[in-house]
Amino acid sequence: METLYKSIVVPCAIVVLALAWRVLNSVWLRPRKLEKYLRQQGLRGTSYKLLYGDMKEVSAMMKEAQSKPISLSDDIVPRLIPFAQKAIKNYGKNCFTWLGPKPLVYIMDPDLIKEITTKNFQFRRPNRNPLTKLLAKGTMLPAFYVSCNEMMTKWEKMASDDGLCELDVWSHLQTMSSDAISRTAFGSSYEEGKRIFELQKEQGLLVHEVIQSIYIPGWR
Repeated sequence: METLYKSIVVPCAIVVLALAWRVLNSVWLRPRKLEKYLRQQGLRGTSYKLLYGDMKEVSAMMKEAQSKPISLSDDIVPRLIPFAQKAIKNYGKNCFTWLGPKPLVYIMDPDLIKEITTKNFQFRRPNRNPLTKLLAKGTMLPAFYVSCNEMMTKWEKMASDDGLCELDVWSHLQTMSSDAISRTAFGSSYEEGKRIFELQKEQGLLVHEVIQSIYIPGWR
């Protein structure tokens, strides 16, 4: 009986220790090592915070920026990427922040950008939150052409005699994209698939909320 107990407990203990080591390495040891390497290469950036990195501050700044009204003449950058703008201002055009336990490196030097894009076999695109796959990945060119042409026709009718008008294009662009997707996926126009796209819009908002936090497989 004692032998059987040991034969069960020992392997279980090894598995638990192995899992604990992997977690410790992924959320603390490896990020700290990467931070050390980045600083040794001359890059400046935020200090790593356990598990979340800069995600909490990114989310808070996004909510604050989007809570304020914006006019057509305002700079869009502080509203879309306020944390990135702050990081570049504080640490320079080549710097890094933390997307959870993974460093996010900003490169604005033209020579370095050229080197990265020409050596894409070395600088590979990182894996993203798999929940973003719930959203549509794209549509075909002919569908976009037809939908864009219809949108431009509507705009022309809205213009005054001198050919000018002021208009909030966001809702029109949303309709155009949804219309193109609908034509490609369902063979119908946006109006016919309106309910589907209302659900997709809701799903998009939920995915946007999720990707501002840490992805843990099976958690949500």
